[in-house]
Amino acid sequence: MTAAAAAAAGEIPAEETPPPRAPYSFGRPWPELNEGLSYTDTLRCADADATSTLIEFYSTNYKSSAPLPGWIQRIRNGQITVDGEVATDPDMTLGEGSKLVYHRLPWQEPFAPHLLDVLYEDDDMIVLNKPSGLQVLPKGLFQQRTVLAQLQLKDWKMPSPFCLKRKDVQTHPVPVHRLGRGTSGLLLCAKTKLAKARLAAYFADGTTSVGKRRDETGICKPRKISKFYRALVTGILENDEVMITQPIGVIRYPGVAEGLYAACSSGKPSMSKVCVLERLEHQNQTLVQVEIHSGRPHQIRIHLAYIGHPLVDDPLYGIGGQPKFDELESCSTDSFAYDGGYERPLQPVPGDCGYHLHAHRLALCHPITNEMMKITAPLPQILQTREEQQDTAKQLCEPFNFHGQPGLSSTTQ
Repeated sequence: MTAAAAAAAGEIPAEETPPPRAPYSFGRPWPELNEGLSYTDTLRCADADATSTLIEFYSTNYKSSAPLPGWIQRIRNGQITVDGEVATDPDMTLGEGSKLVYHRLPWQEPFAPHLLDVLYEDDDMIVLNKPSGLQVLPKGLFQQRTVLAQLQLKDWKMPSPFCLKRKDVQTHPVPVHRLGRGTSGLLLCAKTKLAKARLAAYFADGTTSVGKRRDETGICKPRKISKFYRALVTGILENDEVMITQPIGVIRYPGVAEGLYAACSSGKPSMSKVCVLERLEHQNQTLVQVEIHSGRPHQIRIHLAYIGHPLVDDPLYGIGGQPKFDELESCSTDSFAYDGGYERPLQPVPGDCGYHLHAHRLALCHPITNEMMKITAPLPQILQTREEQQDTAKQLCEPFNFHGQPGLSSTTQ
C-alpha cells in the first residue's frame, strides 16, 4: 500500500464499531415468475384532445415500451382495461376521465442472488453486504428480484420497547442509497422514518457541497457520512492520488428510455478521490480505493473511465467516461418480445455486471445517537492487496477465530 493510500485510509477519525448483534444472513429463493405489473393512467383534457383511440394513446405516450404492433398485440391479448372493463379493440374511442390500466404479464426475471448478509443492526438502521448481481430497487426487468423485496419478505423482529413508543417505526427497513446491480458491498437501510430522513440528508449534504465553492485546500466542512470503495481498473495509474471533478449528466442511448449517465460538460458537479493501493504491473491493472464526495449514478465507473482507466471488464463505459461503442444499434420495430415489448438491446446497458467494484467501508454519524462509527464489508479476493490475501489465507488455515466460527473474519475492521 502506498503512503498516499495509507493516509487516505485514516482520514475519518471514527472508532471501529463492533456489531451489537451477531451477523447473520437472510433471504428467500425467488419464484420462477414474478407477479407482473399494472400501470394506471387517467385520460385528462389535454390527452383527450391529442388522442381519440386506445391505440393512439398508448403508441403516442409509451413509445419506449413497445412499437405500434406490440401495443396492438397487448390490447388484443386483453392486457388493457378501460374503466374496469377489458378492451380488445385498438380503435376504441376514449373519453375524458377514462381510467386505463395496462397489465404487464408475469415474466421470469434474469438470475439474481437472494441471500443478504447483515453486517450491523440496531433499532434504527441495518447495514447489508449486497452481492454483485442483485438490484437494490425495482427497475426494468428486475421488479421482484431486488434487495427491497427481500427486506419486505423478511419477518422482522419488533424494535425495543423504547422504539415502540415512537410513531416513526416502519414495517420493514428501506435502503437510503443505491448501489449498481454489479456493485457489491455495504448498503445502508433505515428502520425508522426519522433515521431514513437524517441518513438521506447526510447523503444529500455531501452531494450538494461538491457544487459549492471550496477553499484552497479543497476541503469542505466535516461530512456526516463517507463511503470508500475498492475497484480494479485497467492500466497503471502514475499518481498515487487523483481527484476527479468531471461533471456527470445524461446522454441519449438506445434501449435506455431515460438516457444514460456519462461524462458530460453540462452535467452536475461530481467528485471522486482515487488512491492507489497496489500497481499490478504484470497484469496492467491497478487496485484503487475511491472515496466519493458526491453520489451520481455510476459515478466511479464514469470517473475512472474518464481519466483513461475504466474498471476491468466494465461492459459499458470506455475511455473518456462514454459508452464504448461509436455506432449503436437502435431497437428494431420488427422484433419484439412475447408480450409486445421491445427485445433487450444488443448493446450493453447500465445494469450489466462483470466489473469489479465493492463498497468496502462506511464511516458515518449515527442518525440518532450521533456517535461516529465505521463499518467494513469483507473484500472479494480480486480486490484485496497481496498483504490482505496473505492475511486471509492465514485466517482460513486457522481452525477457529475469536468468534468461534471457522474461517470467518470480523465484519468490522
